[in-house]
Formats: sequence, C-alpha cells, structure tokens
Amino acid sequence: MNDKVNTPILEIKNLHKRFSISGDFFDQLQFKDGKIRRHREYVHATNGVSLDVMQGESLCLVGESGCGKSTVARLVMGLEHPTEGSIHYRGTRIDTLKANRQIMPYRKKMQMIFQNPYASLNPRMTINDTLTEPVNIHNPDWDNIQIQEKVQEVMLSVGIDPSWGKRFPHEFSGGQRQRISIARALAVDPEFIVADEPISALDVSIQAQVLNLMMDAQKERGLTYLFITHDLSVVEHFGSRVAVMYLGTLCEVSSSQQLFDQPRHPYTQALLSAIPKLTDNRSSHIKLSGEVPTPVNLPTGCVFHGRCPHANSRCKAEVPELISIEGAQVACHAIEEGRL
Repeated sequence: MNDKVNTPILEIKNLHKRFSISGDFFDQLQFKDGKIRRHREYVHATNGVSLDVMQGESLCLVGESGCGKSTVARLVMGLEHPTEGSIHYRGTRIDTLKANRQIMPYRKKMQMIFQNPYASLNPRMTINDTLTEPVNIHNPDWDNIQIQEKVQEVMLSVGIDPSWGKRFPHEFSGGQRQRISIARALAVDPEFIVADEPISALDVSIQAQVLNLMMDAQKERGLTYLFITHDLSVVEHFGSRVAVMYLGTLCEVSSSQQLFDQPRHPYTQALLSAIPKLTDNRSSHIKLSGEVPTPVNLPTGCVFHGRCPHANSRCKAEVPELISIEGAQVACHAIEEGRL
C-alpha cells in the first residue's frame, strides 16, 4: 500500500493558463502616441502550478473562489489546454494528445464529477441512457446484456434503484442527481477521478451522504481523487493531502492532519483561523488587509505580499518557490529566511 501511495499517478509541471479578454483583432487595436498599437489583456488563471497526485490518495485543492482551482481541474481533464507547462499521467504526457484514438484510453481511466448536478446531466436523456452511453463507447465489443448488467451494478453501488432508469433528470433531487453523476463517472471503471466541488450545490444534510459514498467507492475500487473545494471542513473529513492555492499559485502542500495541526503559510493560517469552532482555546481570527488582486494584472513577486503582514522588499520583487519543510511544501520567503 505504501508503494502505491508513493507513486505519482498524475504529475503537473509548471502549469500556466491565460484566457484572453481582449476580444477579436480589431478590438485589440488602440491609437496611442500617434500610432496604432495592438493591446492584449489576459486573465492569468494559473501561474506555474506544479503538483503530484499520488496513487490511492485524496488530494484536496483548496482556495477562494477565482483562485484557479477549477481551471486546474479542467486542464487535467483536457477540457482546456495549458498555455505553458505539461501534464503527465502515469509517465505519459497527455496535454498534447489530439487524435481521438490517443485520447480515448485516458478518457476511460480519468473521469470527472462536475459541480452542478442540475447542469451536468442531459435533460433529454433518461438515466439509463445517460449511464449506458459511456459504457457503450468505451466497450464497443460488449452486447446489450453486458452493458445493462454494468449499468445496474453501478446504479446499485451508489444507492440508486435500477427501476429509476426510465426517468429523466428533472424528476430527481439534487442529491440524487449527483449520485447519478457519480454513477456515470464510475460506469467505465476509472482509476482517477477529478471532483470539481461536487457537493457545493447540495443541502448540508445531503453533503455528508455524497462524501461518504465517494469514500466508499474509493475503498472498493482503489480510486485516486483530485478533489476541488473551498470548504475546509470537507478537507479535514475527506482529504489525505491538501494543496492550498491563492491567485493561481500554490502556497502550501501538506498532509491534511499536518495542515490543520500546524499551518505554515500566512494565507493558510488566515484560512484556518476563519473556521468557526465551539471551543475557546483556538487562536484569534487573522484579519487580512486589502483586497484580492485582479488576475488580469498580477502583483510582482509573491502574489500574497499585498495582504501579508510578514512581507518585505524581497517578497515584493521575487516569486517564492515551493520548498520542503518537515514533510510539507511552502512557498514563502519569510519561512525560508526564518522570519516566520
């Protein structure tokens, strides 16, 4: 088991993604200093993200809305293509694959559960058709009996009555729809699943049920998760390891227990201090000054320096790199220099 955990199933290296917000060619033309110049602006969604996901683990990627965590998920799944950097799955680079015959084997191994169960299911397809389609595509030599047996098996595994297969998505609640989405992901027997905030659109009473379902599926099928969330209580319950993002960059990567026991990066400390607790022995809430900078015009140096109480001139000028400290990785000059 330890050998599996220490084996990267996914390797993300120096991942950058920029989205143009300049419009078409003619929108980019500006008259300045007596000349016509072309001006282009970009949203810098991810900026040099490097991360390994180990086989068999649940790696939670956390951060505020707009920090780029969902962009990382879409890049990993090939729904977006990186501007720079590379993505390797079991040692093979997958972000450059284009031909359908090259991509299809990875479509079966890698599946995604989307955030909104009300939008991720086709309203014109019955549940049976929704689950049958991926099984049929990835197993072209199977007959109809084999396909239906697989569909019934996966429906039962997520607590769905196979007799519901004739119904349409609008006939189900949000929690039931997300179970169906999980069943669709499991139908092709994947080994790696990207879950992009799969419980954020659900009632709190249903969230625990869906999380427990995903954890049971992991134990039974040996799954590896890249779990995107902004809810730290979910991280503590679900994640084996945590990566904290701020404005498109990684701040800290650590085991879940170590992160909650001993957060190191100033941003991580501020996040954890904001969690409501019943006991009075927790540290006081850390109030960050200023606003989150825009991802269009990124600050120089450390992207967090404008809100960090420990920032100095080096933080404003030099981008910190992830360094290893006592089993964790932290990108912070103050920690590197021993000031924090």
